[in-house]
Amino acid sequence: MAKTLRIRRGIDAVCLGWVHSKRSSVVLAIAVVSLTGVIGNKLYNQPQLAVGTPAPETMKAPYTASIEDKEETEAQRQAASRSSIPVLMVDVQRTERINKNLQQLLDEGNKIRTTAGVFPFFDTSVLSIPTQHYLRSCSASEWKTLLITLKNTSQQKSDLLVGKNSSISGNRQPGGIAQKLPTSQYLPLFPSSTGSPVTEHQSLSSLLNSGSLPLFLSPIAEKPVNISQNTDFTQAVAELKAYRASTSERNLDSLIVQTSQVRQSYTQAKIQLLQPEKANSQKIYSETALLKLSDNEWVQAQTGIRQSADRILAQGIPPGLPSSILQNAVKLNVQDFVPKNSEPLVSKLLLSVLQPNLKNDEEQTKQQIQQASDGVLPVMVEVQQGELIVTKGEDITKWHFDVLEHYQLIRRENNWLELTKLAATVTAAIGIFVLVGKRMKCKLRQRDYVLVLLLTLSTPGVLALGVPYTTWSAVGLLLGSFYAPALGVTVVGLLLLILPMTLEISMISLLAGGAAGILGSSMAQKLRSREELALLGVAIAVTQGGVYLIMKLLIGAAFGGGWYFVLQKSGLFALSGLAWSIVALGLSPYLEKVFDLVTPIRLAELANPNRPLLKRLATETPGTFQHTLLVATLAEAAAKKLGCNVELVRAGTLYHDIGKMHDPLGFIENQMGGPNKHETEIQDPWKSAAIIKKHVTEGLVMAQKHLLPTAIQAFIPEHQGTMLIAYFYHQAQQMCQEDPTLVLDDADFRYDGPIPQSRETGIVMLADSCEAALRSLKDATPEQALAMLNNILRAKWQDNQMVDSGLTRQEMSEISQIFVDVWQQFHHKRIAYPKLKAGKNG
Repeated sequence: MAKTLRIRRGIDAVCLGWVHSKRSSVVLAIAVVSLTGVIGNKLYNQPQLAVGTPAPETMKAPYTASIEDKEETEAQRQAASRSSIPVLMVDVQRTERINKNLQQLLDEGNKIRTTAGVFPFFDTSVLSIPTQHYLRSCSASEWKTLLITLKNTSQQKSDLLVGKNSSISGNRQPGGIAQKLPTSQYLPLFPSSTGSPVTEHQSLSSLLNSGSLPLFLSPIAEKPVNISQNTDFTQAVAELKAYRASTSERNLDSLIVQTSQVRQSYTQAKIQLLQPEKANSQKIYSETALLKLSDNEWVQAQTGIRQSADRILAQGIPPGLPSSILQNAVKLNVQDFVPKNSEPLVSKLLLSVLQPNLKNDEEQTKQQIQQASDGVLPVMVEVQQGELIVTKGEDITKWHFDVLEHYQLIRRENNWLELTKLAATVTAAIGIFVLVGKRMKCKLRQRDYVLVLLLTLSTPGVLALGVPYTTWSAVGLLLGSFYAPALGVTVVGLLLLILPMTLEISMISLLAGGAAGILGSSMAQKLRSREELALLGVAIAVTQGGVYLIMKLLIGAAFGGGWYFVLQKSGLFALSGLAWSIVALGLSPYLEKVFDLVTPIRLAELANPNRPLLKRLATETPGTFQHTLLVATLAEAAAKKLGCNVELVRAGTLYHDIGKMHDPLGFIENQMGGPNKHETEIQDPWKSAAIIKKHVTEGLVMAQKHLLPTAIQAFIPEHQGTMLIAYFYHQAQQMCQEDPTLVLDDADFRYDGPIPQSRETGIVMLADSCEAALRSLKDATPEQALAMLNNILRAKWQDNQMVDSGLTRQEMSEISQIFVDVWQQFHHKRIAYPKLKAGKNG
C-alpha cells in the first residue's frame, strides 16, 4: 500500500507539473470549453429527425391544434421583404476622401496665389482691378511699350531734371529721367549687368538707358507692339498718367518699381502652375481663372466652395446619378455662395472632386425589411385529432417537421457539428482578445485570464437561464476598471458577435446591453472614486434604457397601442443596468483582493497617508518619509510627461523604502546630524552593505504582511535593481588593497534585483538616484544641475539597469530635464525681506 501511495503521489506530481508548465494552454482549453458549453446550450438535445429523411414510423396527431405553417408564413414575409426599398446613408469615409481632395486643390490654389502675391497690389481708387491684372500679366513687349510711352509723355519734364542732374547720370539722352528713387524700392529689384547693386540715385529713365533692368524690362530692339486696339493697354496708360498728374513723377516711378516686382511674382506663379506635378490642377485652374480673382473674391470663393460641397455631400450623391443633375445642383448651390465672376472656376473645381457618397444603410434597410416582415400575420392551419401526419418511410417535409415539433414527437441528440463550429469561433475570438492585449501592452497574468473568463461567462449564463436583462453593465464596468478600456470594449464587442449565433436574443436587447457595456468599459478607468463609479452606474442605466427606447422608436414599435409596453420594457432595461452596476461596485473590492488587481481607486486608497504602513514610515523614519515625498514628486512629473500610470507611480513610490524601518539609523537621512553608526559602531563595509541591502528584503516582507498588491511590491526591489552600493564598495576596495587576504566580491555590494521591469519602476529608480543629488545642490545653475543628472542617468544606462524597463535613451534625457524643472520649482529664489529694527519702545 505504501508503494502504491508513493506511485500515486508521483503520478500526481508529474500531472501537476505538466499542468503548471502548460498552464496557458490549459486556461485556453478551459475558456473554449466553458464558453462553448454555455453559449451553445441550445445545441444540446437537438432534434434527431430532419427534413428530407424518411419517417421511422407512421405518426398521427394526438389532439386537435392550430399550427403555424412556417414555410408559407416565411414565403409571404420574404415577398414583403423583397418589396421593401433599400435605405441609403452617407458614407463617412468616402465623404472624408472627397473633402480631403477638395482641400488639396484649394491648398494648391492658395500656394500659387501666395507666389503671385497680394492682389490687388495697389489702391483700387488709383488703379482699377482690371488694370492691375493687366499690368502684372501683360507680355514683356507690352510692358516695355507702356514704360516707353510713359517716359515719352514726360520728356519735357525729364529734360529739365536731366539738366539739373547731368553730373550724376553721366550718360544724358533725350527724354531721360534722372530723378532719385528710394533705395528700398530699387535695390532689391534691379541688379546691374555687372553684378553691382543699383544705387538710389538711378531713376527709371537712367535704368532704361543703362540696360540694368531685368530682361523683360530692358529696352532691347524689337518690333514695335501694336497697341492701338488694346483697350487694356490704353486704360492702364491713362490711369498711370492720371496718377502721375495727381501726385508726382517720383511716386509714379515708385509704382512702376512695385509693379515690376509684382510681375516677377506673377511670372513665378505661372511657372509654378505649369509644373508637371501640377498636371491635375491645370485641368481646373488657369492663369485667368485663378489669378484674376482678388484676394477677397478668392476667400469668398473658398468659403462658398466648402459650403456648397458640405450641402451637396450632406444631401448625398447616389451612385449612378446623371452628370447633368449634378451639374445643375452645383450651379444652383454656387449661385448662392460665391461672387459672380468666380462661378465658372468654382463649378469646375466642385465637379472635379464631387463623387457619389451614398451607400446602403444595411441596418436601417434590415429594420425596414424586418418591419415589413413583422407586419405579415402567421399562416395558421388547424390539425384535427387523429389526423395522419406522416406515414412510415415517407420523406419528412418542412410542414411535417413543424407539426411533429409542435406535438414534441421529434427525437433529440447533441449537434456536434454546430458545437465544433461554435468552438472554432470562440477560439478565434479568444485569439483576437489576446492580440488586442498584446497590442495594448497589457501584461495579463493567468489569474487575469481566469477573471476575464468568469466575467465573460456571466453574460451568456444569464441569457441561457431565459433572463434578457444580463450582465452587460457589470462586465463592462469591471473589465474597464481592472484593465485597459480597449480590453473591455473588445470583450463586449466579441460577445455581441458570438451570442446571436446560438442564443435567442433580440437584436435591440443585444445592442442596448452592448452600448451599456461599452460605456462602462470606456469610462471606468478614468474615474477616481467610488462615488464617480456610482454616477457612472446611473449613466449606464440611462444608456441601456435609452438605447432600447430609441431603437424601438426607430422601427416604429413605440407608436400606436404598444407604446406603454415599450416604455415599460425600456424602464426594466434601465433598472437592470443600474442593478448590475451596483453588483459590480459591491464585488469590485473583493475581486481586487482575490485577483491581486490595482485600479485607480485602489491606488488612491493605498496612497492615503493615513494607511498604517505610511503612518509608521512618517513616525519611525521621518527622514526617509521626506525623501519618499520628494522622490514621488519627481517620479510623478516624469510619469505624467511620458504618459505612464501616474497613480501607480505615486503609490509605488510611497512604499518603495518601507524596508528602512527595520533599522532607521542605518540610513543617513534618519540620523538627523547625529553620529553615523557605520563609521562609529560597525566599521565594516561588508556588514554595512548587508544592512543597506536588507531594506529591500525587509520591505518585501512588510508589503506581503500588509497584503500590498504585487504591482506595488515590485517597486521595492526594482527601484534598486542590481545597482552597486558604491560608498561601501570603495571602502572595501581600500581595505583589500591594505589587506590582501580579504576577498572582494561584487555580489556582496550589489542589490539582488530584479532590475526595473516596467517604465513606472524605472522612473522611480531614476528619481530615487537623483533626489539626493538635487537636494545637495545649493547655488547651482539649471545647466549644472542638468549636467549632473545626465551623468547619473548615463551611469544607470551603462550599468544595464534600464534594459528591461522599456525606457528609451531619448526618454532618459527628457526625464533629466523634467527633474531639473521640478527642482527649480522647489528651489526658486525668494525675496530678501529687510530686517525689522526694534523700536525704541519695543
